[in-house]
Order: sequence, then C-alpha cells, then structure tokens
Amino acid sequence: MLLSTLNHSTVKNIVLVCLADLIVGISYGALAHSQGFDFWVPLTLSILVLAGASEFLFIGVVFSGGSPISAALAGLLVNSRHIPFSFAVSELAGKGPKALLGYHIMNDESVVFGLAQETDKEKRAAFWLCGLGILMCWPIGVLIGEGVGSFIQDTKALGMDAMFPAIILALSLPALKDKSLRLTAIIGAVIAVASTPFLPAGIPVLMALISLVIYIRS
Repeated sequence: MLLSTLNHSTVKNIVLVCLADLIVGISYGALAHSQGFDFWVPLTLSILVLAGASEFLFIGVVFSGGSPISAALAGLLVNSRHIPFSFAVSELAGKGPKALLGYHIMNDESVVFGLAQETDKEKRAAFWLCGLGILMCWPIGVLIGEGVGSFIQDTKALGMDAMFPAIILALSLPALKDKSLRLTAIIGAVIAVASTPFLPAGIPVLMALISLVIYIRS
C-alpha cells in the first residue's frame, strides 16, 4: 500500500537512506561494544529510543563517567527538537493508538521525506515507509555492529560517523530553494558550528533553532 502510493524515485531514496542508517547503526553498535557495553544496552536503546544522536550521546556520557540518569536527561534535551517536529507531522502520524507508533517512528529522515511530498496521501506514505524502514534497519545495524565490534577499533577512522549528518544535509538541500529558508539554514549552521567547541554534543543543534525566529518573522 505504501509502495504503490509513492513514485519509484521516492521509494528508492527512502531505501537508500534506510540502508545508510543501517550502516550508521553498525558504527553505533561497534562503538558501544568497544566501550564495554553489553549488547542489550544499545539494542534496547535502538528499539525504544530510536534516535541516533541521543543514543550516541547516552553511551558517550556513561562511558566518560556520567550517571545513566544524567545521560538520559542529556538525551532528552537533544531530542527536544522533536517537539516542533510533532506539530509538523501531526496529520501524518495518525490518530488514537496508531499515533503512538507514528510518533515513535518520527525522526529527522521520516519528517523530511514526509513533508517533501506534494499530496497528503504521499506525505503519509513517505513518512510511514521511512519511519518503519528505519525502525527495522537501525536495530539490525546495531546487532551487526556488536558482532563486528571486536574488529573495528575506531569507527571514526572509517568515516561512518559522518554519514548521518551527510544524509540530513542531502535531504534538506531541495528545501533550500526558498530564499528565507536558505538564509535561516545558513544562520543556524553558523550558530551550531560556532557553539560546538563550547557546548556538549547535541546542544549546538538546539542552539541553531534560534535562527527559526528569522524565518517566522519573514
């Protein structure tokens, strides 16, 4: 049903993004393994949290000596960007019990794909196809990463950590044709880059949301 609603190009792009997320999941699983976490920790997070940035942050905080509570709070702060997402896709996530799953699979990729379509039917199909695809691919990647973690000593050396932001950039480029949105994105990027050396991981992205004030006023 979902596949028949979307054109071939959109389906292909969603599949490629899901596969890319699987590869990032391998990086995450390998990193968690190298830092001494039991396999069930990243696997449980990948299913119940389903948000890569906060999951990477969680294991990083715990590994560096922070408590699980402080790591969870940091993850929640990073995931607070999903609050405006929820308003943007409220019609796509569904109603009633279905909405619980709909909001669970809400992530950067599913939101971008959903909002990029022209008709409401296509928006819902793209949102759900991408969200469910990542729900399957992300934990599978984590399991693979746990399995090969003994052989991958440094995931950053393979450049796998750069794949996730590259995916988001590629998905966002078509929307930058709008002049006001392009200016907002540039200012947000400058804020994020400038604040990165001084703030914990994930917080510069939230700081970049300040640039939305410009877009709203325009």
